[in-house]
Amino acid sequence: MDLEPPERLARTVAAWEGEAGRVWLTELPGRVAGYLERWQLTPERVFAAGGQISMIVLVRAVDGTPAVLKVGMVNQETAQEHAALAHWGGRGAVRLLRADPAQGVLLEERLRADVSLRSLAEPKAMLEAAGIVQRLWVPPAEGHPFASVADRTAALGAVLRQRREQEFAADARDLVDEALALREELTASAPEPVLLHGDFHHGNVLSGERMPWLAIDPKPLVGEPAYDLAWLARDRLPTLAAQPGSRAAARRRVAKLASSLEVDPERLRGWALFRAVEAGVWYLSVGGREDGELLLEFASWL
Repeated sequence: MDLEPPERLARTVAAWEGEAGRVWLTELPGRVAGYLERWQLTPERVFAAGGQISMIVLVRAVDGTPAVLKVGMVNQETAQEHAALAHWGGRGAVRLLRADPAQGVLLEERLRADVSLRSLAEPKAMLEAAGIVQRLWVPPAEGHPFASVADRTAALGAVLRQRREQEFAADARDLVDEALALREELTASAPEPVLLHGDFHHGNVLSGERMPWLAIDPKPLVGEPAYDLAWLARDRLPTLAAQPGSRAAARRRVAKLASSLEVDPERLRGWALFRAVEAGVWYLSVGGREDGELLLEFASWL
C-alpha cells in the first residue's frame, strides 16, 4: 500500500515547518509502516483530505474493529492531544484507543471522516457545535499537563509584537495593538479555568456511530470558555464575508454564541479579535496573504 504523505499534508508541512517539516515528511512513510506492524493494524486507505500536520490512515485492528491511525508532528499545540482525549474518555470527543505521544502517534475510534458539521446548514451546525463544546468544558485533573491560555497567549503575543514591525504587517499595526491590549485585559480578569479544545470549529466535529457528533483534533489548553469559542465565531468565514452586511452578521454571531453558551459577549469578542489577528498576521508571515487579510478583516468587524 502506498504510504506517501498526501499532497495537502506535504504542502502545508513544508510551508509551515520549513526544513524540520521536510525531514519529518521524508521519515513519515517508514514511521507509519512501523506502527502498522507494531500495533498489528491492517491499512485500508490513506485519507487524503486529512490533517494539515498529520497523516490519517483508515485501519482495522487485529479483531477487525475499524479505527484511525493518526501520525502527526509534535509541537507545543499537539503534544497533549492524547492527554485531553484520555481525560474526556469519549465524552463529546473521539475515543482514544492507544497512543505513543512522544512520536505523535494516536489510534482512535473511526468516525465518518468525510462528514463534519460543515455538511449541515449553519444554524443547525452552530446548535450541534454548542452542545458538543459544552461537554468538553470539564475541570482538568489535578497535576494536569496542559498549558494555560494566559501562558500560551503570552508567547503568541510576544511573537505577534515582533511581527508587527515587519513590512508585511504594516497595514495591521492598529489591529495588532488592539489585540495585544485586549489580551492583557482578558488574562488579568479570567474566570475559573476548564479544559478547552483549543481548535474548535465545524470542521473538527465529525459524525460518528457511538454518538451523532464527536470532536477531533484538540489542541488543548486550560482557560475560560470564551477563548474556545473564538474559532467558532469566525467559522465559514469566506461565506460570512461574501454576504451583505458582513460586519453586522459577525457581531450578531458573537452575541448569539455568547448568549447560547452563557459566556460574556465582550470576552468572546475580545478573544475572537485576538485570535483572528494573531492567526491573520501569522498567515501573512508565511505568505498566505489571502487568508491573512480575510482574518484581519474579520477582526476589524469586531
